[in-house]
Amino acid sequence: MSEGAKIGPGRLIVVVGPSGAGKDTVIAGARAALAGDATVVFPRRVITRASNAAEEHDTLDEAAFDRAAAAGAFAFSWAAHGLKYGIPAAVDDAIRAGRIVICNASRAIVPDLRARYARLDVVLVTAPPAVLAARLAGRARASDQSLEERLKRSAEFADFRADHVIDTTGAPEQAVARLIAIIRTSG
Repeated sequence: MSEGAKIGPGRLIVVVGPSGAGKDTVIAGARAALAGDATVVFPRRVITRASNAAEEHDTLDEAAFDRAAAAGAFAFSWAAHGLKYGIPAAVDDAIRAGRIVICNASRAIVPDLRARYARLDVVLVTAPPAVLAARLAGRARASDQSLEERLKRSAEFADFRADHVIDTTGAPEQAVARLIAIIRTSG
């Protein structure tokens, strides 16, 4: 895509990071704080895993997900941890309308997103490896890959560079405030 063909003028903010870093917690806090702001959109991801209290998303089985992807239902999608994830195509319309879209995505698709969107901020939410391991051990979803596999995938992105970094070892409110500050900057 040429620069002029990129989707804008709004902004896409992708929150990325290793499993257990607290991405969903940080996003949920920002969503609650900005609930009355029509300029900010928090789309629900579609995942090939049953929904639970810790992670709000819509669920499709793999065959339905593949049909939806083929029909253009997703602005972008990816596979990780034996699951498929998609962000609804409506986010592109929101960005074209000048809105700010915030979603949880994969570090692996960031190069594609940089080529697709005129204004992209990548926010890495992270914590030290021991903290990640403890959090993952504590949540143990049946659909998760083994703890070792999830931590190994995290190590694959050791050199990943983001536009912003949020460390979640402190109080969750601090991480949420940092994300809100990023959302409020003009990018």
